[in-house]
Amino acid sequence: MVLQVHQSIYEAKTTEIAKQLLAATGQKRSFFAQIQDQMRLDDKLLAWAMGNPSLRAQLFRFIDTLPALRSKTEIARHLQEYLGDESVELPAALKTLLNFANPDSMPGQIAATTVSTAVETLAHKYIAGETIKQVVKTIERLRKERMAFTLDLLGEAVITETEAQSYLENYLDLMTQLTQEAKNWSTVKEIDIADEEKLPQVQVSVKLTAFYSQFDPLDERGSKGRVCSRIRTLLRRAKELGAAVHFDMEQYVYKDMTLAILKDLLMEEEFRDRTDIGMTLQAYLRDSKKDLGDLINWAKKRGYPITIRLVKGAYWDQETIKAIQNHWSQPVYNEKAASDVNFEEMTELLLENHEYIYAGIGSHNVRSQAKAIAIAEHLNIPRRRFEMQVLYGMGDPLAKALVQRGHRVRVYAPYGDLLPGMAYLIRRLLENTANSSFLRQSLEDRPIDELLAAPKILAADGAADGILVKDGITDGRTDGTDKLSAIGANLPLTDNSSAANFLNAADTDYAQVKAREVGWAALKAVRQELGNVYLPLIDGKYVETTETVTSVNPSNFSEVVGKIGLISIEQADMALAAAKAAFPGWRKTPAKVRGDILRKAADLMENRRAELSAWVCLEVGKALREADAEVSEAIDFCRYYALEMERLERGYSYDIAGENNRYIYQPRGIALVISPWNFPLAIATGMVVAALAAGNCTLLKPAETSSVITAKLTEILVEAGIPKGVFQYVPGKGSQVGAYMVKHPDVHLIAFTGSQEVGCRIYADAAILQPGQKHLKRVIAEMGGKNGIIVDESADLDQAVAGVVQSAFGYSGQKCSACSRAIVVESVYDAFVMRLVEATRSLNIGLAEDPGTKVGPVIDGKARDRILDYIEKGRTEAEVALEMPVPDTGYFVSPTIFSNVSPDGKIAQEEIFGPVIAVIRVKDFQEALKVANGTNFALTGGLYSRTPSHITQASAEFEVGNLYINRTITGAIVARQPFGGFKLSGVGSKAGGSDYLLQFLEPRVVTENIQRQGFAPIEGVD
Repeated sequence: MVLQVHQSIYEAKTTEIAKQLLAATGQKRSFFAQIQDQMRLDDKLLAWAMGNPSLRAQLFRFIDTLPALRSKTEIARHLQEYLGDESVELPAALKTLLNFANPDSMPGQIAATTVSTAVETLAHKYIAGETIKQVVKTIERLRKERMAFTLDLLGEAVITETEAQSYLENYLDLMTQLTQEAKNWSTVKEIDIADEEKLPQVQVSVKLTAFYSQFDPLDERGSKGRVCSRIRTLLRRAKELGAAVHFDMEQYVYKDMTLAILKDLLMEEEFRDRTDIGMTLQAYLRDSKKDLGDLINWAKKRGYPITIRLVKGAYWDQETIKAIQNHWSQPVYNEKAASDVNFEEMTELLLENHEYIYAGIGSHNVRSQAKAIAIAEHLNIPRRRFEMQVLYGMGDPLAKALVQRGHRVRVYAPYGDLLPGMAYLIRRLLENTANSSFLRQSLEDRPIDELLAAPKILAADGAADGILVKDGITDGRTDGTDKLSAIGANLPLTDNSSAANFLNAADTDYAQVKAREVGWAALKAVRQELGNVYLPLIDGKYVETTETVTSVNPSNFSEVVGKIGLISIEQADMALAAAKAAFPGWRKTPAKVRGDILRKAADLMENRRAELSAWVCLEVGKALREADAEVSEAIDFCRYYALEMERLERGYSYDIAGENNRYIYQPRGIALVISPWNFPLAIATGMVVAALAAGNCTLLKPAETSSVITAKLTEILVEAGIPKGVFQYVPGKGSQVGAYMVKHPDVHLIAFTGSQEVGCRIYADAAILQPGQKHLKRVIAEMGGKNGIIVDESADLDQAVAGVVQSAFGYSGQKCSACSRAIVVESVYDAFVMRLVEATRSLNIGLAEDPGTKVGPVIDGKARDRILDYIEKGRTEAEVALEMPVPDTGYFVSPTIFSNVSPDGKIAQEEIFGPVIAVIRVKDFQEALKVANGTNFALTGGLYSRTPSHITQASAEFEVGNLYINRTITGAIVARQPFGGFKLSGVGSKAGGSDYLLQFLEPRVVTENIQRQGFAPIEGVD
């Protein structure tokens, strides 16, 4: 009852205050009337963007690209490419501005100057300055208006340890300079003093991820150690200077670790009594209210308050897209009203606990601020414990109105270069032009009661599992129409395969504490099973062998993972005979029954996910996160191929009057699968279950170095109910038993993934007709690549460097899709190489099972020696830009970067299959594309570019099976990104695609004449 009374009081008071604030802001004039009063182009750009979603999207993409463009000609060309898109309806004035035929022409140069000047003017609306001098001028203006500030240094895309250290030093320097300047500031009692307590005049806002380039929840302990070392330095210096420090909140993946690190750090004796420190919570997160409750309880134990800045949140698009792509429950509310409701509830919780937590209410929504004021006034909260916060350049009239009411107002003011500040600028532009933005709605002729009404959730906003529902989220998020057009997520697929109804397995979200605990426990449990013996499975029984091979942990070759029995030639004959005997029954088994076995296998894999990840980690040296993704891929193969075969089993009908025509498929017979060690579970599973789903009896011969993992796959298939003889596990020496089975007349097809040398030999051997053989063998071979990533002059270098590093050195470059060539245009070459070297130098090299490891071992001594030979060859062809020390406990090779490499050099042409990258300088994009296509391979490739014409040309002319644009080139996903190449990269169709199973099948056509004495039933005729 008391709560209801309070709510009633709060609501009435909220509406009253909100109307006062809205009247004081003078914002109820028509926005378009205001635009007519101001003829500046930067204002018009925003007005045009508001009225045209297509223009809005293209304009913001152009603005994002602008800082990378180095000439007026480039600006003019990109302006035409972006705004000349067919989807864009241009206002007359903008059409006139773009009416030039040649970017080099005088009109083109004028257009470039006009628009770039307008964007720069726009940027300065939201960025407090590019230099300390400019920032000080801005701060002094804010103080004259009786507003406090917190300063955020732009450019926190920290991808190197050099940048992380520089970030710390820049903040130390910033605080020093600002506190020096503050000595000349006169006291402003509204912001400098509260309840007779003097407040810090200088405050800075920082982000934890910028203090350590390898910040990762999976490596919580290591990340905490590196981050806390730098934070302590910052906090000590801040205390010396009398400055306050506030910690911003970033993406959801970092949220729990950020809170845990700060809570632990601020409990340390040195920092426990500090009250000039703050944290941020984002109300659009579903668990933010719980986090606030936990922080309040923590603050009670701490005994000294800190400030909590409450905001709606700035990463809605990113969080939503990431959840959709990973099939995770969305961490954010999908309906804007749900975020608004949560914001108000958290505001109340904050203010009712003002003894323990100081509140900073960050919003441009008049109602949100009014609700906070209503609660604060009702509870008579002391001024020190409560302030309002706004973003620089947004909601200025609201801020002034709040000051007039006597509230302390703090302005969040970013400063720095325009280039690193562009992402921030785009977020602000999105906020100002979003349909659901309060700022936008308040500038339109919305009824006041509608504008200030209490938020109501129209639909149950539960935890949508990767489903994008209509509506945006923050003061600056777009509505559902904007979202669906901008993100394009969860839209129906246009193909007729099972992909349209297929849902990929979700990778483990290691941002969750429980997930990490399960992962570490699985590693510990698996370690207890190391050294066991694994026998071949022939005709449903595990058989003894006279010969074994030992599999070792490549991170520590003294550690035996397991011993595997190797079959003899005689046992190979037994396995082939068993498969031949089982084939007639298996081929007649309905696809649904076969598929159910594979789906059960997928379920077993999901149940054993953490264990399987641990085996992959220990046997082939793959880091836990990548091992987990491999388990997901294996699960996907089981489920996808089961669905695909059920579709194909139906066949096709091409009937005409008097004649039925059926297009059907039948299995080929016996399939020999020869699987690699680099994706020991995923690729082995994919080839095996494709053959089984299609109705073929299948023999699996794995790489010797990964045979324990395939033994685990065998256990799963047996438990799932695979009949004896239908699947058999036949590890053996490739040069002997493997070659024997390839040539055997009873084998109908060979599915192989591995080196070009072995693949070509299999292809040649399979082509020879053996005595008694009555069929031509089908070979499906994927044989690697020499994959290149093009970086052009318009690329986002933060994104490009991080993407190349991940693509080149993830799993020590031992992926057939790995980047081994970076082809960079000369205008950005030097900057790219410098950052690439530093980003790589920042990577942690170590045991694959260590949580902080980014580069683990290579598979064995033979691979290590071969890679080192290539590195020695590279020294004679190019400059070594980077080598690093490595552990000597395992098969480690330094991540190696060669610069100024000739496109024709060995290290630029031959597959190395290790952590080695050749960086090639080219004149322009056209030469880059020529170099990229200048190898014998055509597997994967990448392009980092923000030039539409380059993206279009690469899509058509980059000769690769899988082209990735503005992202890493590794990590293909079943159904979504079917994987496979051509030229000398492969002779098969794309794994995980709608035509892959066709290789395992023989097509047949059955035609029946259904006439009898000239009569035939004709449907639909009476």
